[in-house]
Amino acid sequence: MKKLESSLTNMVLVLTGVAVVMGGILAYVNHLTEGPIAQQKEKALADGIKTVMVCDDLVVSKTDTVRQNDAKGKEHTYIIYQIQDAQQQDLGAAVESTTGGFGGDLKVLVGFDTEGKILGYTLLEHAETPGLGAKADKWFQKGGKGDIIGKDPKEPLTVSKDGGQVDAITASTITSRAFLLAVNNAYNAYKVTPVDAQTGATKQQ
Repeated sequence: MKKLESSLTNMVLVLTGVAVVMGGILAYVNHLTEGPIAQQKEKALADGIKTVMVCDDLVVSKTDTVRQNDAKGKEHTYIIYQIQDAQQQDLGAAVESTTGGFGGDLKVLVGFDTEGKILGYTLLEHAETPGLGAKADKWFQKGGKGDIIGKDPKEPLTVSKDGGQVDAITASTITSRAFLLAVNNAYNAYKVTPVDAQTGATKQQ
């Protein structure tokens, strides 16, 4: 009986030791990868801003954080990057906007000119079905079937199925609605005066 108790104690001690060691290893690996992951996200954002503003030589002159409630009263946060060219002329803004898609959150970066017309967009994050909802990265681009480039969302963009003028992605109406909602919300956030703003100028390399 004592031998059995001793074996159980040893097993518990060994398992505890393994768990502690593994936890330490995971924490160390996480620490090592934190920096590169952050740099990767920063680069993806910088490249995304250039893409949606259709300009390589630009400066983020100001960064605003805007919080707004949707129709259901849920608060959403939008990050607005005010953009200038090399001659410090205002080009408009790139706006981060997130909504719930078919498979999860759909985060979009949308570029607007100074009049509020859409210059471009890119998907920063999504969990949509490959081959269906994931087509949003191309579907609404210039020349695509649901082309929204150059449109002014002053009148909210909606899919043709809902009486709008934008063709939804085939078999992915939910994703299309979520995408257009993200764009409409981004426009609304861009058009309001931010209350709490963090500012700074960043040259995009």
